[in-house]
Amino acid sequence: MATASLVLTDDSTLSKLDRTLLRLERGFALISGLAVFSLMLLAVVSVTGRNAFNQPLPGYVDWIEQAMPLIAFMGISYVMREGGHIRMDIVVGKLRGRTLYIVELITTLAVLLLMVMLVWGTWAHFQRSFDWAAPLWSRDSSMDIALPIWPAKLMAPLAFSVLVLRLLLQVWAYGRAIVTGHAIAVPLIADAATQARMEAEQLDDN
Repeated sequence: MATASLVLTDDSTLSKLDRTLLRLERGFALISGLAVFSLMLLAVVSVTGRNAFNQPLPGYVDWIEQAMPLIAFMGISYVMREGGHIRMDIVVGKLRGRTLYIVELITTLAVLLLMVMLVWGTWAHFQRSFDWAAPLWSRDSSMDIALPIWPAKLMAPLAFSVLVLRLLLQVWAYGRAIVTGHAIAVPLIADAATQARMEAEQLDDN
């Protein structure tokens, strides 16, 4: 499983692009968090209505279906930037220097290829649901209160496209690191001492 990571920055164009994209990723992650909070509020309203008035919130399941893509996908690029995705570091964690950067470049290219295909597939899935001529621009809707489904389907290609941008930056960063021997704008695995220092700094900031 991945250990703590850190992302180094400098004044290069690559690092500036990394920080610019990070602002967008943080915004998407915030939207994802707000979606979780909204579902909590809906759950309270629905349970209260069921118990107090014998009338749960109409379309509760429909709203959950709409919010799930926000929760599942919108923060994926931010987590990728921070190195927070679960992965096995048994081998990679023992690599150092250019050998590590070469392995990371290969795996990042594989993920990039997969995500490009997913963007294409999820966009096609959205197009099958969206229709300018249809009511609410939707060819399909939820079963209970007939919410249009295309906004939820749009979230996947949108979030995956941001992840593709992140992966392109990481491919650039790992390629640069192979040449220079110094990695920026990518998550680096932190040893125990570095992890302890980062945690101490975080407590000091709070």
